[in-house]
Amino acid sequence: MKLTLAHSPDADDAFMFYALAEGLIETRGYEFEHILQDIQTLNERALLGELDITAVSIHAYAYLGERYALLSSGASMGDNYGPMVVGQKRYGRDELKGVKIAVPGELTSAFLALQLYIGGRGGDAFDYAVVPFDEIFAYLRAGKAEAGLLIHEGQLTYGGEGLQLSVDLGKWWYEETGGLPLPLGGNAIRRDLGDDVIREVSGILRESIRYGLEHRAEGLAHAKKLGRGLEGDDLGTFVGMYVNAMTLDYGERGRQAVREFLSRGARAGLVPAVRHLEFV
Repeated sequence: MKLTLAHSPDADDAFMFYALAEGLIETRGYEFEHILQDIQTLNERALLGELDITAVSIHAYAYLGERYALLSSGASMGDNYGPMVVGQKRYGRDELKGVKIAVPGELTSAFLALQLYIGGRGGDAFDYAVVPFDEIFAYLRAGKAEAGLLIHEGQLTYGGEGLQLSVDLGKWWYEETGGLPLPLGGNAIRRDLGDDVIREVSGILRESIRYGLEHRAEGLAHAKKLGRGLEGDDLGTFVGMYVNAMTLDYGERGRQAVREFLSRGARAGLVPAVRHLEFV
C-alpha cells in the first residue's frame, strides 16, 4: 500500500524520518511517498484532505479532527522554549499591538500562541503580514515589519541578524500554565484509512523516531542537509529541542498540553472546540 507522508523541510523532521527515508527499518509492505513542504502549506493541504499522513500544526488540528487523528508519536513540543518574537528593538506586550508583525502562517501554532499572548484575534488585536518562515529575516531587514514571529532554526540564529528578543512564547506558555510544554506540531493520519492501517503505520513511524534517537550521529548527518546553515552543536541543539522523548510519545504531560492549548484557543474564540481529540 502506497501512502503519502508529508513533513516540513527542516532538520528536526528530517531526523525524525531518517530511518524511514533511508530504508533502515521494516515498513511491513507499506511504501511511503515523502512530500516536503512548509508547515502552512501542509496545514492547508490537510484541510482539503489531500495527504494520508502529514505533519500539522496543533493549531490547525482544531479544524481537522473530523478527518484526521493525531498519532501518538511525532510531536514537536517547546518545553520552556518555542517560537519567538524578535525585532530591531524589544517590544513589550502592549507595544506589540501597535507594530506590524511578520508571521509564518495563520494556522501555525506560533500564531495561535501569539494571539493568546497578546490577547485577541490577529488583525483586530495587532497588525500582521503572512511571510514564508524562511523569508522573515529579509522582510525585517527591508523594513516591511517591525517584528517577526520565528519558528524553526531562526530561534537560534536571530542574534546573528542583529535582532532582539521581545518574547519567547514557549517560556511564556510554560509560566502561564504552571509548567506545560507548548504543543507546536504533530503527525496526523486520515481516519478513513481504517484502524488496522492506522495502528500499523503508527508503529512504523514510532520506530523511525526511535531509530534516530538511538543512532543520533547518523541521524544528524542526514538532517544536516535540511539544516539551513545550522552546523555542529547548533544543529544538535535544534534537533534535540524538537525530537526527544515527547516525540516518541506525547505522554500524559504532552497530551494535557495539547488539550489546554486548544481549550484556551476555543475559550478565546480563536479556534472551534475540538470534539475528536485522540492520540492513536
